[in-house]
Amino acid sequence: MAKPLALTSGEPAGIGPDIALEAWRRRGELDLPPFYLLGDRAFFAERAKILGLTVELADASPEEAGATFASALPVVATGETATAQPGQPDDSSANAALASIRQAVDHVRQGRAGAVVTNPIAKSVLYRAGFRHPGHTEFLAELAADGGKLPQPVMMLWSPALAVVPVTIHLSLREALAQLSTELIVATARIAVADLKAHFGLGSPRLALSGLNPHAGEDGSLGREDIDVVAPAVDILRQEGIDARGPLPADTMFHAAARKSYDCAICMYHDQALIPIKTIAFEDAVNVTLGLPFIRTSPDHGTAFDIAGTGKANPSSLAAALRLAARMAATKPQ
Repeated sequence: MAKPLALTSGEPAGIGPDIALEAWRRRGELDLPPFYLLGDRAFFAERAKILGLTVELADASPEEAGATFASALPVVATGETATAQPGQPDDSSANAALASIRQAVDHVRQGRAGAVVTNPIAKSVLYRAGFRHPGHTEFLAELAADGGKLPQPVMMLWSPALAVVPVTIHLSLREALAQLSTELIVATARIAVADLKAHFGLGSPRLALSGLNPHAGEDGSLGREDIDVVAPAVDILRQEGIDARGPLPADTMFHAAARKSYDCAICMYHDQALIPIKTIAFEDAVNVTLGLPFIRTSPDHGTAFDIAGTGKANPSSLAAALRLAARMAATKPQ
Protein backbone atom coordinates (compact mmCIF):
# COMPACT_ATOMS: atom_id res chain seq x y z
CA MET A 1 0.00 0.00 0.00
CA ALA A 2 1.35 3.44 -0.94
CA LYS A 3 2.35 5.66 1.93
CA PRO A 4 0.18 8.73 2.59
CA LEU A 5 1.39 12.19 1.64
CA ALA A 6 2.48 14.68 4.31
CA LEU A 7 0.68 18.01 3.74
CA THR A 8 1.96 21.05 5.61
CA SER A 9 -0.33 23.70 7.05
CA GLY A 10 1.40 26.59 5.29
CA GLU A 11 0.85 30.08 6.68
CA PRO A 12 -2.07 29.62 9.12
CA ALA A 13 -3.59 33.01 8.26
CA GLY A 14 -3.57 32.22 4.55
CA ILE A 15 -5.65 29.93 2.36
CA GLY A 16 -3.56 26.82 3.04
CA PRO A 17 -5.92 25.53 5.75
CA ASP A 18 -8.93 26.45 3.58
CA ILE A 19 -7.81 24.50 0.52
CA ALA A 20 -6.62 21.56 2.63
CA LEU A 21 -10.04 21.22 4.23
CA GLU A 22 -11.87 21.70 0.95
CA ALA A 23 -9.60 19.25 -0.88
CA TRP A 24 -10.34 16.53 1.67
CA ARG A 25 -14.06 17.30 1.56
CA ARG A 26 -13.98 16.86 -2.24
CA ARG A 27 -11.47 14.00 -2.17
CA GLY A 28 -13.58 11.69 -4.32
CA GLU A 29 -14.49 14.29 -6.90
CA LEU A 30 -10.84 15.44 -7.15
CA ASP A 31 -9.50 11.86 -7.20
CA LEU A 32 -7.05 12.52 -4.38
CA PRO A 33 -4.57 10.08 -2.86
CA PRO A 34 -4.53 9.70 0.94
CA PHE A 35 -2.81 12.53 2.77
CA TYR A 36 -2.58 13.87 6.29
CA LEU A 37 -2.40 17.47 7.47
CA LEU A 38 0.33 18.60 9.84
CA GLY A 39 -0.56 21.17 12.47
CA ASP A 40 -3.00 22.14 15.19
CA ARG A 41 -6.26 20.17 15.01
CA ALA A 42 -8.18 22.75 17.08
CA PHE A 43 -7.08 25.47 14.68
CA PHE A 44 -8.26 23.50 11.64
CA ALA A 45 -11.59 22.79 13.35
CA GLU A 46 -12.07 26.51 13.97
CA ARG A 47 -11.21 27.34 10.35
CA ALA A 48 -13.73 24.77 9.13
CA LYS A 49 -16.32 26.44 11.34
CA ILE A 50 -15.47 29.87 9.91
CA LEU A 51 -15.81 28.45 6.39
CA GLY A 52 -19.06 26.69 7.19
CA LEU A 53 -17.60 23.31 6.19
CA THR A 54 -18.47 19.99 7.71
CA VAL A 55 -15.13 18.24 7.90
CA GLU A 56 -14.44 15.33 10.23
CA LEU A 57 -10.95 15.68 11.74
CA ALA A 58 -9.10 12.82 13.43
CA ASP A 59 -5.85 12.76 15.36
CA ALA A 60 -3.59 10.23 13.65
CA SER A 61 -0.05 9.10 13.11
CA PRO A 62 1.34 8.90 9.57
CA GLU A 63 0.92 5.13 9.75
CA GLU A 64 -2.77 5.49 10.61
CA ALA A 65 -3.53 8.16 8.03
CA GLY A 66 -4.21 5.84 5.10
CA ALA A 67 -6.92 3.93 6.93
CA THR A 68 -8.39 7.11 8.43
CA PHE A 69 -8.53 9.16 5.23
CA ALA A 70 -11.78 7.76 3.82
CA SER A 71 -13.84 8.83 6.84
CA ALA A 72 -11.89 11.72 8.38
CA LEU A 73 -9.09 14.13 7.55
CA PRO A 74 -6.07 12.80 9.48
CA VAL A 75 -4.25 15.49 11.45
CA VAL A 76 -0.75 14.88 12.82
CA ALA A 77 0.11 17.28 15.62
CA THR A 78 3.34 19.28 15.39
CA GLY A 79 3.25 20.55 18.97
CA GLU A 80 2.83 24.15 17.80
CA THR A 81 -0.42 26.00 18.48
CA ALA A 82 -1.78 28.28 15.76
CA THR A 83 -3.98 31.23 16.70
CA ALA A 84 -3.99 33.47 13.60
CA GLN A 85 -7.28 34.69 12.19
CA PRO A 86 -7.85 34.55 8.43
CA GLY A 87 -5.76 37.22 6.71
CA GLN A 88 -4.11 38.27 9.97
CA PRO A 89 -0.80 36.52 10.73
CA ASP A 90 0.24 36.67 14.37
CA ASP A 91 3.15 35.63 16.57
CA SER A 92 2.20 31.95 16.25
CA SER A 93 2.26 31.89 12.46
CA ALA A 94 5.96 31.41 11.72
CA ASN A 95 6.56 28.64 14.25
CA ALA A 96 3.43 26.79 13.16
CA ALA A 97 4.37 26.95 9.47
CA LEU A 98 8.01 25.96 9.95
CA ALA A 99 7.23 23.12 12.36
CA SER A 100 4.89 21.52 9.84
CA ILE A 101 7.57 21.70 7.10
CA ARG A 102 10.28 20.23 9.31
CA GLN A 103 8.05 17.41 10.46
CA ALA A 104 6.83 16.60 6.95
CA VAL A 105 10.43 16.27 5.76
CA ASP A 106 11.30 14.11 8.77
CA HIS A 107 8.37 11.80 8.07
CA VAL A 108 9.34 11.30 4.43
CA ARG A 109 13.00 10.74 5.23
CA GLN A 110 12.00 8.21 7.89
CA GLY A 111 9.86 6.35 5.36
CA ARG A 112 6.60 7.20 7.15
CA ALA A 113 5.18 9.29 4.28
CA GLY A 114 5.50 9.09 0.52
CA ALA A 115 6.18 12.75 -0.28
CA VAL A 116 6.05 16.28 1.09
CA VAL A 117 3.29 18.57 -0.20
CA THR A 118 3.57 22.12 1.08
CA ASN A 119 0.88 24.76 1.39
CA PRO A 120 1.90 28.38 0.72
CA ILE A 121 3.99 30.29 3.25
CA ALA A 122 4.25 34.05 3.75
CA LYS A 123 7.94 34.88 3.52
CA SER A 124 7.46 38.34 5.00
CA VAL A 125 5.95 36.78 8.14
CA LEU A 126 8.83 34.32 8.40
CA TYR A 127 11.45 37.03 7.86
CA ARG A 128 10.08 38.98 10.81
CA ALA A 129 10.60 35.86 12.91
CA GLY A 130 14.23 35.51 11.83
CA PHE A 131 13.86 33.17 8.83
CA ARG A 132 17.03 33.56 6.75
CA HIS A 133 16.19 31.67 3.56
CA PRO A 134 14.96 33.31 0.34
CA GLY A 135 12.03 30.89 0.17
CA HIS A 136 10.59 27.42 0.62
CA THR A 137 12.97 25.84 -1.88
CA GLU A 138 16.15 26.92 -0.13
CA PHE A 139 14.81 25.94 3.31
CA LEU A 140 13.98 22.46 2.03
CA ALA A 141 17.53 22.14 0.69
CA GLU A 142 18.92 22.86 4.15
CA LEU A 143 16.59 20.28 5.71
CA ALA A 144 17.67 17.78 3.06
CA ALA A 145 21.33 18.38 3.89
CA ASP A 146 20.77 17.50 7.56
CA GLY A 147 24.22 18.82 8.45
CA GLY A 148 25.87 17.31 5.35
CA LYS A 149 26.46 18.60 1.84
CA LEU A 150 23.81 21.08 0.72
CA PRO A 151 22.03 19.85 -2.41
CA GLN A 152 21.28 22.21 -5.27
CA PRO A 153 17.50 22.60 -5.30
CA VAL A 154 15.89 23.20 -8.66
CA MET A 155 12.39 24.62 -8.92
CA MET A 156 10.17 23.26 -11.65
CA LEU A 157 6.65 24.44 -12.35
CA TRP A 158 4.82 21.58 -14.05
CA SER A 159 1.46 21.26 -15.73
CA PRO A 160 0.13 18.98 -18.47
CA ALA A 161 0.55 21.89 -20.90
CA LEU A 162 3.98 23.20 -19.90
CA ALA A 163 6.93 22.56 -17.60
CA VAL A 164 9.43 25.30 -16.79
CA VAL A 165 12.60 25.56 -14.71
CA PRO A 166 14.14 28.92 -13.74
CA VAL A 167 17.94 28.76 -13.42
CA THR A 168 17.96 31.58 -10.87
CA ILE A 169 15.07 31.63 -8.44
CA HIS A 170 14.28 33.99 -5.58
CA LEU A 171 16.67 36.80 -6.45
CA SER A 172 16.30 40.37 -7.58
CA LEU A 173 16.80 40.74 -11.33
CA ARG A 174 20.12 42.50 -10.72
CA GLU A 175 21.35 39.65 -8.49
CA ALA A 176 20.03 37.00 -10.89
CA LEU A 177 22.09 38.49 -13.70
CA ALA A 178 25.16 38.56 -11.46
CA GLN A 179 24.79 34.90 -10.49
CA LEU A 180 23.88 33.47 -13.89
CA SER A 181 26.72 31.37 -15.29
CA THR A 182 27.30 28.60 -17.80
CA GLU A 183 28.06 26.24 -14.92
CA LEU A 184 24.80 27.05 -13.12
CA ILE A 185 22.76 26.55 -16.28
CA VAL A 186 24.40 23.18 -16.94
CA ALA A 187 23.99 21.98 -13.35
CA THR A 188 20.32 23.03 -13.32
CA ALA A 189 19.59 21.30 -16.62
CA ARG A 190 21.31 18.09 -15.50
CA ILE A 191 19.14 17.91 -12.37
CA ALA A 192 16.00 18.61 -14.39
CA VAL A 193 16.87 15.84 -16.86
CA ALA A 194 17.62 13.33 -14.08
CA ASP A 195 14.27 13.92 -12.35
CA LEU A 196 12.31 14.02 -15.60
CA LYS A 197 13.73 10.58 -16.36
CA ALA A 198 13.25 9.23 -12.84
CA HIS A 199 9.76 10.50 -12.07
CA PHE A 200 8.06 11.58 -15.30
CA GLY A 201 8.71 8.61 -17.57
CA LEU A 202 10.77 10.55 -20.12
CA GLY A 203 13.60 8.47 -21.56
CA SER A 204 15.27 11.40 -23.29
CA PRO A 205 13.83 14.72 -22.09
CA ARG A 206 13.86 17.52 -24.64
CA LEU A 207 15.03 20.84 -23.23
CA ALA A 208 14.50 24.29 -24.70
CA LEU A 209 16.80 26.92 -23.18
CA SER A 210 15.65 30.50 -23.33
CA GLY A 211 17.93 33.38 -24.11
CA LEU A 212 18.53 35.94 -21.41
CA ASN A 213 18.12 39.06 -23.48
CA PRO A 214 15.31 40.14 -25.84
CA HIS A 215 15.44 38.08 -29.04
CA ALA A 216 18.21 35.99 -27.45
CA GLY A 217 20.53 38.95 -27.78
CA GLU A 218 20.19 39.60 -31.52
CA ASP A 219 23.66 38.13 -32.24
CA GLY A 220 25.19 40.20 -29.48
CA SER A 221 23.68 43.55 -30.39
CA LEU A 222 21.42 43.37 -27.30
CA GLY A 223 24.05 41.93 -24.98
CA ARG A 224 26.62 39.16 -25.22
CA GLU A 225 25.29 36.96 -22.39
CA ASP A 226 23.48 34.63 -24.77
CA ILE A 227 26.66 34.12 -26.78
CA ASP A 228 29.09 33.94 -23.86
CA VAL A 229 26.98 32.27 -21.13
CA VAL A 230 23.91 30.47 -22.47
CA ALA A 231 25.17 29.06 -25.78
CA PRO A 232 28.21 27.34 -24.18
CA ALA A 233 25.84 25.66 -21.69
CA VAL A 234 23.77 24.28 -24.56
CA ASP A 235 26.93 22.96 -26.21
CA ILE A 236 28.04 21.18 -23.02
CA LEU A 237 24.63 19.60 -22.54
CA ARG A 238 24.59 18.35 -26.13
CA GLN A 239 28.07 16.89 -25.72
CA GLU A 240 26.70 14.94 -22.74
CA GLY A 241 23.98 13.46 -24.92
CA ILE A 242 21.18 15.68 -23.60
CA ASP A 243 18.60 16.84 -26.12
CA ALA A 244 18.98 20.60 -25.61
CA ARG A 245 18.58 23.56 -27.92
CA GLY A 246 18.90 27.30 -27.58
CA PRO A 247 19.32 30.01 -26.66
CA LEU A 248 15.82 30.70 -27.99
CA PRO A 249 13.95 34.02 -27.92
CA ALA A 250 11.75 33.78 -24.82
CA ASP A 251 8.90 35.69 -26.43
CA THR A 252 8.26 32.93 -28.99
CA MET A 253 8.84 29.86 -26.81
CA PHE A 254 5.48 29.45 -25.15
CA HIS A 255 2.75 29.41 -27.80
CA ALA A 256 0.99 26.09 -28.36
CA ALA A 257 2.98 24.92 -31.38
CA ALA A 258 6.32 25.79 -29.78
CA ARG A 259 5.47 23.91 -26.57
CA LYS A 260 5.01 20.67 -28.53
CA SER A 261 8.70 20.71 -29.47
CA TYR A 262 10.10 20.31 -25.93
CA ASP A 263 9.35 18.68 -22.58
CA CYS A 264 10.76 21.40 -20.33
CA ALA A 265 11.78 25.03 -20.80
CA ILE A 266 14.93 26.08 -18.95
CA CYS A 267 14.64 29.81 -18.33
CA MET A 268 17.25 32.22 -17.04
CA TYR A 269 15.31 33.97 -14.26
CA HIS A 270 12.18 33.62 -12.15
CA ASP A 271 9.57 35.64 -14.03
CA GLN A 272 10.75 34.48 -17.45
CA ALA A 273 9.63 30.98 -16.39
CA LEU A 274 6.70 31.64 -14.09
CA ILE A 275 4.76 34.24 -16.07
CA PRO A 276 4.02 31.89 -19.01
CA ILE A 277 3.03 28.88 -16.92
CA LYS A 278 0.86 30.89 -14.57
CA THR A 279 -0.83 32.42 -17.60
CA ILE A 280 -1.35 29.09 -19.34
CA ALA A 281 -2.08 26.81 -16.37
CA PHE A 282 -2.75 28.85 -13.24
CA GLU A 283 -5.25 26.43 -11.69
CA ASP A 284 -3.42 23.17 -12.33
CA ALA A 285 0.27 24.09 -12.29
CA VAL A 286 2.37 22.47 -9.57
CA ASN A 287 5.61 23.65 -7.98
CA VAL A 288 8.05 20.70 -7.83
CA THR A 289 11.44 20.86 -6.13
CA LEU A 290 13.98 18.76 -8.01
CA GLY A 291 17.40 17.69 -6.79
CA LEU A 292 16.31 16.71 -3.27
CA PRO A 293 16.49 13.23 -1.70
CA PHE A 294 12.70 13.32 -1.28
CA ILE A 295 9.71 14.36 -3.37
CA ARG A 296 8.20 17.77 -2.75
CA THR A 297 5.33 19.45 -4.57
CA SER A 298 3.26 22.54 -3.82
CA PRO A 299 0.45 24.65 -5.27
CA ASP A 300 1.81 27.35 -7.56
CA HIS A 301 0.02 30.23 -5.78
CA GLY A 302 0.54 32.24 -2.62
CA THR A 303 -1.23 32.74 0.69
CA ALA A 304 -4.03 34.97 -0.69
CA PHE A 305 -4.67 36.70 2.63
CA ASP A 306 -7.47 38.72 1.05
CA ILE A 307 -9.70 35.66 0.55
CA ALA A 308 -8.60 33.48 3.48
CA GLY A 309 -11.58 32.32 5.50
CA THR A 310 -14.10 33.44 2.86
CA GLY A 311 -14.63 30.12 1.08
CA LYS A 312 -13.44 31.61 -2.23
CA ALA A 313 -10.10 29.76 -2.36
CA ASN A 314 -9.85 27.20 -5.16
CA PRO A 315 -8.22 23.86 -4.19
CA SER A 316 -7.43 22.91 -7.81
CA SER A 317 -3.69 23.60 -7.66
CA LEU A 318 -3.36 21.81 -4.32
CA ALA A 319 -5.26 18.85 -5.74
CA ALA A 320 -2.88 18.80 -8.72
CA ALA A 321 0.09 18.95 -6.33
CA LEU A 322 -1.23 15.99 -4.33
CA ARG A 323 -1.89 13.91 -7.44
CA LEU A 324 1.54 14.69 -8.90
CA ALA A 325 3.28 13.90 -5.61
CA ALA A 326 1.57 10.51 -5.51
CA ARG A 327 2.52 9.85 -9.13
CA MET A 328 6.16 10.74 -8.45
CA ALA A 329 6.22 8.72 -5.23
CA ALA A 330 5.01 5.67 -7.14
CA THR A 331 8.28 5.72 -9.08
CA LYS A 332 10.26 5.18 -5.84
CA PRO A 333 10.48 1.90 -3.89
CA GLN A 334 7.91 1.86 -1.07
